[in-house]
Amino acid sequence: MSHAQQATENPRISERRPDTEVFYPAIALLIGVFSAVLGLVPGWITGAKLPLQNLWANQVMPDQMPFSLLPLSQYEVLGLIALLTTGGAAAGLAIRLWKPAHRRAAAWWAVGGVLLVHSVAAIQSFVTLGSGLMGGKLASFYFFGLLAGVILSVAAGLVAVLLFASKSRATTTLGVGLMASPVTSWLMLWAVGIASHRNLPLEVVTIAHWLPAALVGCSLAWCGLKPPRRLVVWALNLVFLWVIPAVFTATQSVVGTRVIAGDIPEMLLMGRQVLTAALGPDGGAGQTLLLAVGVGLAGVAIKAIAARHAAGQQ
Repeated sequence: MSHAQQATENPRISERRPDTEVFYPAIALLIGVFSAVLGLVPGWITGAKLPLQNLWANQVMPDQMPFSLLPLSQYEVLGLIALLTTGGAAAGLAIRLWKPAHRRAAAWWAVGGVLLVHSVAAIQSFVTLGSGLMGGKLASFYFFGLLAGVILSVAAGLVAVLLFASKSRATTTLGVGLMASPVTSWLMLWAVGIASHRNLPLEVVTIAHWLPAALVGCSLAWCGLKPPRRLVVWALNLVFLWVIPAVFTATQSVVGTRVIAGDIPEMLLMGRQVLTAALGPDGGAGQTLLLAVGVGLAGVAIKAIAARHAAGQQ
């Protein structure tokens, strides 16, 4: 029996799109590749060169540093996390919006595309870094510390693909909670790359401060409060909004200092002190949490009113 005869006898077959049914792995793979490349673009705006290194073997000017797909530096840790995770979130979101028949398989093909791009970028960048660093224990500690951070960031980006591609609203909402701060950092990389730190308007910095809370609040409104178990999602996202920026602040403070570089006990002590301060009442998290809850509840109320209005017109 031909495909046309089967479609005539079974209308469901005629509704399928053979092109996407057959080629969805390639499409999903390309989505992953394109999204990962898009995630790395803010790091290339200023020329895709390796940042100046404290442990570089030779003294050079910034424009003499070699080409690098990743801005490997202890001062760019948060930027690296943003570059390597935002692409994963974008790939997962694209799969969710696409809604392929084989969504789970498509998500894993997208994971493969993201991993391919990030692997190539990491290998090229670390080969370049390793070839220019001076020798010694501190240089090795620096190299492998950055490598561990990049591997963890790549893994987080792959998790983001699966969270955002999920059919479950609750799961995707958790993905937004985890990615709100990295995505904001990613957008700030665009702003800094275009305007530079000196010319960056103060309004941009203010928006960046409140944007994670706004993103989390909108995702909570979209998620809703029913069934009641979604309250767990609300609680977790608020915890993410409270803890993740504090962890980022502590991490950047520790790895960005040269005074105690390589002294693990002192670095851990400093990290604990900064983290405790950032999580405390003076850390400023209270206002952002209130904004997220306010936006979420307002969104839920608006949806409820709209649903009642629609029901009343029927």
